[in-house]
Amino acid sequence: MPTPLIPHHDGSALYLSTDSPRIGQSVEFKVRVPHTFTFEKAMLRIYQDAEPRTFELKKIKDGATESWWSAKAEVLNPVVRYRFLFADGDKYLWLNAGGLHDFDVTSVHDFHILATPSYPKWIRSSVFYQIFPDRFATTNKYNKKPPAEFVPRTWDELPKGRDATTGVEFFGGDLEGVENHLDHLTTLGINGIYFTPFFPARSTHRYDASTFDFVDPLLGGDKALFALNKAAAKSGIRIMGDLTTNHCGAGHPWINKALKDKKSKERSFFYWDKSNHGYVGWWGLASLPKLNFSSQSLQTLFYEGKNSIVKTWLRKPYNMAGWRIDVGNMTGRYLDQDLNQEVMRGIRKAMEEENLDAWLVAENADHFPLDLDGLGWHGTMNYNGFMRPVWGWLKANPDNKYGFFGLDVEIPSFTGEQMVKAMQGFSAQIAWRSLVASMLLLDSHDTARLRSVVGGDAARHLAGMGLLMTYPGVPSIFAGDEIGIEGRWGEDSRRTINWEDRSGWDSGFYELLRTLIKVRKNSDALINGGLRFIAIENDFVAYLRESKDQSILVIVTRSGGKIKLDLSPYGYEISQTLFGPPQLGDKISLKSKKAAVGIWELKK
Repeated sequence: MPTPLIPHHDGSALYLSTDSPRIGQSVEFKVRVPHTFTFEKAMLRIYQDAEPRTFELKKIKDGATESWWSAKAEVLNPVVRYRFLFADGDKYLWLNAGGLHDFDVTSVHDFHILATPSYPKWIRSSVFYQIFPDRFATTNKYNKKPPAEFVPRTWDELPKGRDATTGVEFFGGDLEGVENHLDHLTTLGINGIYFTPFFPARSTHRYDASTFDFVDPLLGGDKALFALNKAAAKSGIRIMGDLTTNHCGAGHPWINKALKDKKSKERSFFYWDKSNHGYVGWWGLASLPKLNFSSQSLQTLFYEGKNSIVKTWLRKPYNMAGWRIDVGNMTGRYLDQDLNQEVMRGIRKAMEEENLDAWLVAENADHFPLDLDGLGWHGTMNYNGFMRPVWGWLKANPDNKYGFFGLDVEIPSFTGEQMVKAMQGFSAQIAWRSLVASMLLLDSHDTARLRSVVGGDAARHLAGMGLLMTYPGVPSIFAGDEIGIEGRWGEDSRRTINWEDRSGWDSGFYELLRTLIKVRKNSDALINGGLRFIAIENDFVAYLRESKDQSILVIVTRSGGKIKLDLSPYGYEISQTLFGPPQLGDKISLKSKKAAVGIWELKK
């Protein structure tokens, strides 16, 4: 059904004069109100030094179907919450990031404005591609003598996983192989690569780093990274690394020194217990000693020092465009000790000192809202507020129990309303700025592949890609998704790409995705626009992305059927079709026998 026409504000550029003010700066806050919504008085309610203040909203513009109201207020703190009130006689309604409420609400779901340096603007027009280095492509130059504990596999084998070989299956992918296939990425429209760790380790997952000082020689070493960086830069592609701040590997010199010498400074880098290995391992694993950031020496080595790990890789000759932080929500947290905010802010400060244009995004599978307060991570990997809701809506494989972190249960089936509620429940707790600086994904090296979740249905997979390319955030595609690779759980998903025999590729899907990416990168509304859901049904959703320069309508259906939509209440009609079936006028009528996505540019 069409969603009710209500006042709207979402924190995007249409509604704020700036999203990153200076402390003490006056900001204009705007809200759009449909003519059908009546009230006697409206106010902005904002916190200033933790005290709520109100400022009357005044009409600044009248349109055919709605009017714009605004108020100005000073932003006095780094993180400020605000909401709007509409009063009519002895009744009033609150508008916050969770919607419109006819009862008193707390500040939990208030809108946020952040008086801190913003995210790097280049991420807004970026589409990332996630590469698990061991599995993307190989030159067979560096895989002749793998460590004895690795189990060699031929390139066309499937990962076995879930046995003693998990984590040590060695397929021999390398960075030169990535360089050789950059044309595949540039043709698709990719302009960012996110590499899972490329540091030497005792596993091929490489989340157990034996050093943070150089690239694994099995991947071609630093020389291969320098060559890839140069080629990628010529192709307009930025490269981001993956850093484990929560732990290192059991092969790291820090833990070896700490075990040998109880008086060493490295001893303070870890937590100690009475386990067989004597130290605290992440989830009890001896292979992953957990780092203790109460050590000032560790803070200096990791992020504070001039030549710290965080800083060194952001400058020449490495030139990383940013860091993805592994298990960012667990970093610095152990029992009664919680140094997470200190470490998070320390890493952010270090990155801003070295390169203000570097992106900082953290893995946070179950979402801690406080981690996205604008003072630490720019954003998160949006599993909770995007991937999981989309899976529940699009899923078609009843046997897939392996996608949701920590839950060995079947993926739930969601209606369109449940999916949207889950998305809004996530975004309502954080600043708009933190939402758009988060990484959007449909799957990753840690999950099943969406192609498997939807039971091999390419149309549903494409519907998911339509959501990925049109929802607020930074889209990221896991290597191989563009050609329809499947995978039922994390290790099964870490399959190689067969470059020699492309008969198994879904080339038609690749071309459709290529078009979607082009629309995403060339549409100001998708890059800078806000978000308004205008229709939410069991089997389809429709929403508007609106910026100062462009307005776009998106419709995604999971099962086809006949869809009718009236744009006239919003004052819009179709200007041109960007993806999907052609439409004219303000009355949308779509017929489809299967899942589909449509994207249209609008005009008043």
